[in-house]
Amino acid sequence: MQAVMEPPAAAKTDARAGKYLTFGLGKEEFAIQVMRVREIMGVQDITAVPQTPEYVKGVINLRGKVIPVIDLRRRFGMPAQEYTQRTCIVVVHIEQEDTRMLTGVVVDEVSEVVTLQPGDIEDTPDFGRGVATPYLLGMAKLKGKVKILLDINKVMSEQEIHGLSDALL
Repeated sequence: MQAVMEPPAAAKTDARAGKYLTFGLGKEEFAIQVMRVREIMGVQDITAVPQTPEYVKGVINLRGKVIPVIDLRRRFGMPAQEYTQRTCIVVVHIEQEDTRMLTGVVVDEVSEVVTLQPGDIEDTPDFGRGVATPYLLGMAKLKGKVKILLDINKVMSEQEIHGLSDALL
């Protein structure tokens, strides 16, 4: 008599798994997908743009291309902080509907690149009615800490993205 072999259970897949750039804002740790990151640079002169939201620091010249720069601390309602030698601008690709643009995001410090497996990621908890968190991909459990996974495409609303791109034209 032959034993019937069961096919192995399908490995749990999660589109959120993969490589992430981790960075700090205050005491919190965040991560964005590496495929969204174009480059990391130190803080440079940022030209202010009048009548933009307070979290929009202005624009920089990135090899002949003018790109907007937002301060993630201010975007998330955290108190402003003096920039240090560890403060960085992470240049990311943002895509929404018909808009594609490079944007610089100011972070307190860049930590490392990590590879997250499906088992490392949990869905964002429900924070109750009235708390919208569309910019959160989930939460990663790594080395005994929780890292907040950001969907950089949704950190700003489509309306804010269009407003920024219009202001730069």
